[in-house]
Amino acid sequence: MKIAKTIEEVRLQVKEWRAQGLTVGLVPTMGYLHEGHASLIDASHRDNDRTVVSDFVNPMQFSPSEDLESYPRDIEHDAQLVEAHGGDLIFHPEPEEMYHKGFSSFVDMTVLTEELCGLSRPIHFRGVCTVVSKLFNIVQPDRAYFGKKDAQQLAVIRHMVDDLNMNLEIIGCPIVREADGLAKSSRNTYLNDAERKAALVLSQAVFLGMDMVRQGEKNCDVILNQMKAHIQSEPLAKMDYVKIVDCETMQQISVLDRPALCAMAVYIGKTRLIDNFFTEDIEK
Repeated sequence: MKIAKTIEEVRLQVKEWRAQGLTVGLVPTMGYLHEGHASLIDASHRDNDRTVVSDFVNPMQFSPSEDLESYPRDIEHDAQLVEAHGGDLIFHPEPEEMYHKGFSSFVDMTVLTEELCGLSRPIHFRGVCTVVSKLFNIVQPDRAYFGKKDAQQLAVIRHMVDDLNMNLEIIGCPIVREADGLAKSSRNTYLNDAERKAALVLSQAVFLGMDMVRQGEKNCDVILNQMKAHIQSEPLAKMDYVKIVDCETMQQISVLDRPALCAMAVYIGKTRLIDNFFTEDIEK
């Protein structure tokens, strides 16, 4: 396995693979990899001849008040995990490699980015769309892999690929959870012991909502009120949002009459965590 620091290195390697007739998968990440990322690498390794993992903390998707500088990084650990799960190349550029002096071109989107995380993080998805489109142009993969935990991001990227006629397949992979239910996240490392325990309120609310849907409840307000009440019972939890939206448009709905996403963002202390479920993934 190789670690490439420059765009040119990646392009030369991919060109070599293409000359051999090999397929290429891409797993875009911000590093500090865990079992959730490993599951994406496993999926790419299964589906493709070669796998590229990008390891880049993208400054464009952080606002000045967010945790860019403190965001955890550990390239040595990441390299070991990527190699253990069958990755072939890590793209680990410096910000200056991705955004040269005078950089002024962006990929933006409306509608899907104006709900959920887009309300409290207004620049976030412009940063996501821009960096992901750059990665797609650099690697030109056959398939790219994203976790369903970042459900709005997955919907946004799928929509961008469709809108801009990008020639690749987007694969969404299931949430990977800790044994006690907490969704795997690089930000979990920010939690102290009391906060880590309190964070279980997210997955507990998710499982509560899933049970209600499984039992036939279709009124979104009824489901959301129960979930919110459970989250509010935890003193360390502060809700950003808990909503049910149309899977494709990310717009709120009142009745479960189509494929839907129930998504939440909750602060545990100062740490913002997300979790969700898709109604289509629930076994009735």
